[in-house]
Amino acid sequence: MSWLPKTCVVVPYDFSERSAQTLAIARDMVADLTQLHVIHALPTITASDPGMIWEVVDNDARRRNATKAFHDDFASSPFHKADFHVAFGDPGNEIASYAEKLKADLIVMPSHGRNGVARLLIGSVAERVVRLAHCPVLILRGLSGKFRDKGAATPPL
Repeated sequence: MSWLPKTCVVVPYDFSERSAQTLAIARDMVADLTQLHVIHALPTITASDPGMIWEVVDNDARRRNATKAFHDDFASSPFHKADFHVAFGDPGNEIASYAEKLKADLIVMPSHGRNGVARLLIGSVAERVVRLAHCPVLILRGLSGKFRDKGAATPPL
């Protein structure tokens, strides 16, 4: 266990390798994986989106697909015990709201490291979460294709 034991940690997850690495790091901050809460924020779909027009996509199906993908990715790992939540809307707002609803002790999230024009045009979810969160936010920068602590291509599960 880490020097920072927490009872409720929220980790945003976007199915990237950086998010998986963040989960592995956050795992050491809780005593039990049931205290780890994972959130995946999807953009809202509008009535003019092709999937809505053809009535083949709805939020329930999107939620089921994201949940299945998460559990498939971590089926043989301890992370299947983590609470997985799918939200719809602006990722920064949804992450901060979810953490506040859970009365989280900490939000742990990766930074994709955008700067300059890319950050101006796309925005920074991490920055929004830091501004909106009611609790401390730990931003992990510098995660790369190799998991730095273990030297492996993927995080230890």
